Amino acid sequence: MYPTVSDVLALPVIQQGRATVVAGASGLERRVRWVHVAEIADIAPLLKGGELVLTTGIALPDDADALARYVRELSAAGVVGVVVELVRHWSHELPAALVVAAEEHSLPLVTLSRETRFVAVTEAVVGLIVEAQVAELRAAERVHETFTSLTVAGAEPGEVLREVARASGLPVVLETLGHDVLAYDAAGADPSELVADWAARSRAVAGTARTSYDAEAGWLVTVVGARGNDWGRLVLVCPAEPAHRQVVIAERAASALAVHRLVARDREGLERHAHRTLLTELLASATTPADLTARSAALGVPLQRRQLVGVSVRPSAVAPARPSGVLAPTMATQEVLRDLAEATALAARRARVAALVGVVDDISVRALLSLTPQADADMVVRRLAKEIHQAAAASPRALPVVLAVGTTVDGVPDARRSLVEAAHVAKAALRAPASSDSRPYHRLDDVRLRGLLHLLADDDRVTAFAERELGALLARDAAHASRLIEVLRHFCEHGGNKSAAAAAAHMSRTAYYQQLSRIEQVLGVSLDDPESVLSLHVALLVSDIG
Repeated sequence: MYPTVSDVLALPVIQQGRATVVAGASGLERRVRWVHVAEIADIAPLLKGGELVLTTGIALPDDADALARYVRELSAAGVVGVVVELVRHWSHELPAALVVAAEEHSLPLVTLSRETRFVAVTEAVVGLIVEAQVAELRAAERVHETFTSLTVAGAEPGEVLREVARASGLPVVLETLGHDVLAYDAAGADPSELVADWAARSRAVAGTARTSYDAEAGWLVTVVGARGNDWGRLVLVCPAEPAHRQVVIAERAASALAVHRLVARDREGLERHAHRTLLTELLASATTPADLTARSAALGVPLQRRQLVGVSVRPSAVAPARPSGVLAPTMATQEVLRDLAEATALAARRARVAALVGVVDDISVRALLSLTPQADADMVVRRLAKEIHQAAAASPRALPVVLAVGTTVDGVPDARRSLVEAAHVAKAALRAPASSDSRPYHRLDDVRLRGLLHLLADDDRVTAFAERELGALLARDAAHASRLIEVLRHFCEHGGNKSAAAAAAHMSRTAYYQQLSRIEQVLGVSLDDPESVLSLHVALLVSDIG
């Protein structure tokens, strides 16, 4: 922002005075903050630093020690140079002690051999300073306008970093607070050299403020985040002390990145809400097909003249297995389901499948896929299932999931049936033995009888059937604290193989056979009769559904 001592010496008003640098030439690139006319020797305590001192020397001492002290005090005060007019005190040259001291402290010492109007010098230098400040402000305004435009346009991090590199001319890296590189722009430098051993180098640079410069590393670092939730750092590789404009670029870029993250997160939240509303209305038949089609199309998911496929995604059961080896489903938290909905939506985008995705209950994520008439539905579902499993595994809670798919339909009126069917299939798949959960997705024919019973679960006649078949046995277990129902479950699930069932129940065969006899007595049936065993097995499956 400020001109250098060299810039000041190049001014016509200085050149007319026949300026000569007699000492401290190594300090000519220091920045001049202000010009101060001072004749007294003890002026240093009144200065703030960054001043170029103008003097005729008329009140300065001739004593060598006093002159050395004068220079020492000015240097300590941050003075960037001294200009002495050789007219009133010293007419031909400066005292050697003054020159030696200035050279020792690298303090530019300049002589003017002609009488010079110091007020003209002050005006010219102040004009130079103001001009530089105005130019810097204009540059900062352009930076603000550029990054405001990027923010409003929703620019991705890569675009923001490209603009940072272009505007600053410096390599830039966006990292997490854990020092992982998220994105970078090498600004023409070698990318491999830029990010080599990045984590170790980054950990060594701890910022002391939101924006700080580490001279040893040559890094300008600003924290990225908003609403008290910092999540990253923006690093400009800046070997020299950064200019004000470069600091502004870094801070405005950090703001653009923070806003992008907030908007992206809020946009996803709004999108999920809109999708959930449509799916809920579709399942409840609460809106006309024409209205639902129009609103869905506005969200980028056309439903007219498309193949529609209902999908249900549920977190895998995490409760301990029952003695039968069947996992008991557990209620998913809303946080888990929100993560799973985002993972499912991300998977749909990666698979390039238009879909409504939302959480419509407390147990699962629902999706309605919209495929072109020419699409191979099975191939699309396989690709999507792979992406969903990968996205769910990479989500914050890394949950395994069960994915179920309904029948492919060709109209909005039938879409509800496909969604409901997918939900029933997912529930049946969760109840199935763990060995069958290796499938990437399940359809109705994969869960067979269990799937059919899920579709009929709301039929009172099915419930009455199960109560008739098992009621006496359940009452016996309740009255005597026995576990005959589990003994029967093992027997049915092992196809009537008593030895295998006894081993699965961790009982001796003799004890197990006695339990089977007790079941026959309570129910009044023979377990050697295949039809009786089938009826009891179906009743057990119905009770699992309930």
